[in-house]
Amino acid sequence: MSRSIRPDAVLVQAVIAGALSFAHLHDLAAAAGQSGWKAWAYPISVDLLLVAAWHRLRTARRDRSAWTWFVIALAASLGANIATAGLLDLAHVPAWLRILVAGWPALAFLGGTLLVHSPADPPPSAPPADEPSAPEVEMHRTDEPGPEPAPAAPVPELTPAPPQPAASVPAVPAALLDHARKIADAHQASTGSPMPADALSARLQLPASMADAIAAELQLT
Repeated sequence: MSRSIRPDAVLVQAVIAGALSFAHLHDLAAAAGQSGWKAWAYPISVDLLLVAAWHRLRTARRDRSAWTWFVIALAASLGANIATAGLLDLAHVPAWLRILVAGWPALAFLGGTLLVHSPADPPPSAPPADEPSAPEVEMHRTDEPGPEPAPAAPVPELTPAPPQPAASVPAVPAALLDHARKIADAHQASTGSPMPADALSARLQLPASMADAIAAELQLT
């Protein structure tokens, strides 16, 4: 099945613009003293430099030299279009324009060589293959029962401490015991009741252990 050919307005416009620019460059080169096939080579040289700079801009957008050569080729094309529009007398071309046209082949060759052989932008660096990847996190289900707790260690039985020996009762001198008995008897005779042990201890001003021993001998409460 044959496909119908539809004319593209942009493509047609590009062909027309290219043909007119090609003709203007040819006329300017011929007026500057480049006759024959040399006049036809100049438009090709300008267009090739323009295409090479445009291609470089697509592959390396940060390359400033590509913009420089693109502007130079565009200025050559626009300059030829303007010069052949009646602003320049092609029968009397100035000397500086003849020099510029004569030096164009070397300039175009330099620009094309730099655009083709300049390194492109380096691709984004990939991580090394032997670099260890991040450890995977193992997921655990929360509804599964957890591990059973370990049994508690048995508590050792405590051995009861041996009973402490009772404090030895100090020996009471006989003279002190007689003196205490006299005081207790006098208290009982005057009051009619036995003398309390704490009162006897306060009266004699003795240590507690000695006072307790005397109270035990006299059977005081």
